[in-house]
Amino acid sequence: MSEPAANPAATSFPAPTISLPLGLEVLRTYSGALVCLEILFGALVWILVASSNVPVPLLQGWVMFVSVTAFILSSTYLTLFLTGLADRINTDWNFLDVFYHFLALLFYFAAFVLEAATTAANGGAHIKPLTNSTDTVMCITYPRGNIFTVLHGNQYSINVAATIFAFVVTLCYGCSMVMGFKRWRM
Repeated sequence: MSEPAANPAATSFPAPTISLPLGLEVLRTYSGALVCLEILFGALVWILVASSNVPVPLLQGWVMFVSVTAFILSSTYLTLFLTGLADRINTDWNFLDVFYHFLALLFYFAAFVLEAATTAANGGAHIKPLTNSTDTVMCITYPRGNIFTVLHGNQYSINVAATIFAFVVTLCYGCSMVMGFKRWRM
């Protein structure tokens, strides 16, 4: 008797290339810990920018888009490894890891720069109560650049924190990209 012919569709794809462990073991690696930090600090950027009532929507809209999108994609990426589904998807996960973290690094760096520009553009405007009156007056100094924002004290503090966390997330994505590049080259 002859053996049945192999299904060409089943043998045409190579096995997935994964150098990260699957399941909860991924959290014990530096890459898994960095992805958790990316999710955590990215959520903080998202929450802080949203809680500042987005005083400059043209600039901070991109920050919100990047932080929400990166949060969803990083959460999905980590979930694929935690559940072991990455082993069932035939792709080069090492290359995909480097590619994703490179794009996220570029987008988050742009978001960090825009958030820093929004915060730095606070033109020294302050609201000052008039003496012997219930009225207030806004005092504005000469703007230093092309962008001029008027942030209240609370909004300014929140935007400073969002800028710091956006920088931290940018560093996390950069470290993840470098570690992924080392895994991909081996």
